[in-house]
Amino acid sequence: MGFGGISIWQLLIILVIVVLLFGTKKLRNMGGDLGSAIKNFRQSVREGEAEADKGNEDTQHKPLEDKPGRVFEAEATTENKTREGERHS
Repeated sequence: MGFGGISIWQLLIILVIVVLLFGTKKLRNMGGDLGSAIKNFRQSVREGEAEADKGNEDTQHKPLEDKPGRVFEAEATTENKTREGERHS
């Protein structure tokens, strides 16, 4: 048995038909194009991971105090609405 119930002989017949339809030169070119496409894809994935790692390193080492911002003073209450002038502790 071959792949998924297809025997070796059936695979060979399919291969012969494909070679007759496309020719060996065209199949070789398609194989080379497919190989270069996979190589370019892998390279771009590696570059993307390297950029992501670089971005993570930049954010991990910066302390929060370096970022400018505003400070708001507020008082936390347990009630949703408070009356003006009334303070809860």
